[in-house]
Amino acid sequence: MSNTLAIAAVSAVLQYYLGNVYTGLSSIFGGQVTVSSKAPDIVQSELGTGTTLQNQVNLFLHQVRENPAWRNVGQPRLAADGKTQLKNPPLALDLHYLLTAYGSNDWQAEGLLGYAISMLYENPVMTRTDIRTALGALPTADPTNPLSSTLKSSGLADQIEMIKITPSTLGQEETAWLWTALKADYRPTYPFLVSVVLIEAPANVSLAFPVLSRRIKVQAATPPQLLAVEPPQGQVSAAPGDTVTVTGEFLAGASQVSLTNSRLAIQRSVNVSPMAGNVNGAVTFVVPSDPLNFPAGVYSLAVLFNDASGVTVQSTSSLPLAVAPVLQISPPPTVVQSGSSTQITIVCSPNVMAGQNVMLTLNSALASVSASAGPIDAATNTLAFQFTPALPSGSYLARLTVDGSPSVVNVNWKAHPPAFVGPMVTV
Repeated sequence: MSNTLAIAAVSAVLQYYLGNVYTGLSSIFGGQVTVSSKAPDIVQSELGTGTTLQNQVNLFLHQVRENPAWRNVGQPRLAADGKTQLKNPPLALDLHYLLTAYGSNDWQAEGLLGYAISMLYENPVMTRTDIRTALGALPTADPTNPLSSTLKSSGLADQIEMIKITPSTLGQEETAWLWTALKADYRPTYPFLVSVVLIEAPANVSLAFPVLSRRIKVQAATPPQLLAVEPPQGQVSAAPGDTVTVTGEFLAGASQVSLTNSRLAIQRSVNVSPMAGNVNGAVTFVVPSDPLNFPAGVYSLAVLFNDASGVTVQSTSSLPLAVAPVLQISPPPTVVQSGSSTQITIVCSPNVMAGQNVMLTLNSALASVSASAGPIDAATNTLAFQFTPALPSGSYLARLTVDGSPSVVNVNWKAHPPAFVGPMVTV
C-alpha cells in the first residue's frame, strides 16, 4: 500500500512525464518550457507581465475526494476495550487536477496544452515501472525542495490498485467560482481525475486465535474445476516443504501447479502427483523450499495440463494459497525488556523480501498483542519487533504473518479441548 506521501508522489510523477513531453521543443515554442506544480496565483506572480511572460505548464491539485467504490470496503474497527484495533482498511482517494498552460505569444498556450493533453490521453494508466522511473529520477539532495528525497519511499508503485487518469468535467459556474477562489486570471485549462490512491497508515492490529478447522462444501459447475486447496493438518497456510492437496473435478492428467505472486513478480511451476485412491478429484504437490527466492505470502494457484513436450495446453481457474513463514525456535527468539517496551528479535525462513509487510502476533491468557517489523528495505531472515507497553512475563503462542500469510502453529489434538503447543515465546 501507499503511505501518506502518495498524493505528493502522484503530482511528482505527473510533473516528471509532462516535463519529458516538452524536451526538445524549445525551437517550436521559442524557448524552454517549464513544468511546475504550484497554486495558480503563485505561478501568476512569478511569471510577470507583458513581454516577460514565459512558456509554462502548471499542474494544480484543486480537490481531493474519497473514492466511492472503495468507501464501503471497510472501516477501522476496535475491540471491546475501545483501544485495540482489529482492522486497518486503506484510505481510498480520488485526486482532481487542473492542467493550465501559460504562453508568451499567440497560440503558444494552446500548443502547450495540446501536447500535455495528448500525453495524458495516450497514457491513461500509471504503470508500476513508470512510477518507479519517475520517482527514481528525483534529486536525492534538493535544497529548494527537501521532499524530493523522501518520495521514493511513498510505496505508490506497490499499491494493489492501478492508478488511472481520466478526463473530468467542470461547468461554467464551477470553473468561474474556482478561478475566483484561486485569485488568479483564467488561462486555458484541462481538468482531469487521477484514481485511485490507496493510503494505508501503519497500525498494529490484533488477531484472534486461529480457526482449527473449517467445513466448506463446494459443488463444481464445469470441469476441470478446483474446489479447495488444503494445507496439511487443517492449517490455513502451508510451510515450505509441506504437502498440499488440491481437490477438484476432472483433474486426471494434471501435470503441474502454477504458483504466482503478482506483487513480488514471482511465478513458480511445481510438479503434481495424483492422490492415491482418488483418480479424478485431487492432486498433491510439495511447497517449494527455496529460502532465498520463494518468500512467504499469498499466491494464486492454478492447475496446469501439459502436453508431451511440456507446453501448457489447459489451465484451471485459480485459488489462493497462503505460503507460511517458519518462525525458528532454535536458537530461541531474543527478548529484551526495556522500561516501557519489550523488543523481540526472531529468525525466520524463508527470507522476507523488500517491501513485504511483516507482523508478529503473541497470544496468551494475559494478552493478545501484535507488532509490525516496520519497512523492510532488503531481504532478511532476522526481524525485530517492538511491543509497547512492555509485555507481562509469561509464555506466548507466536505467529509470524508475512503479507497476510500466518505461520503454522502446533496443536495437541489429543488434549480435551485441543491445546496450542507452539511455537512459543517466553518473556
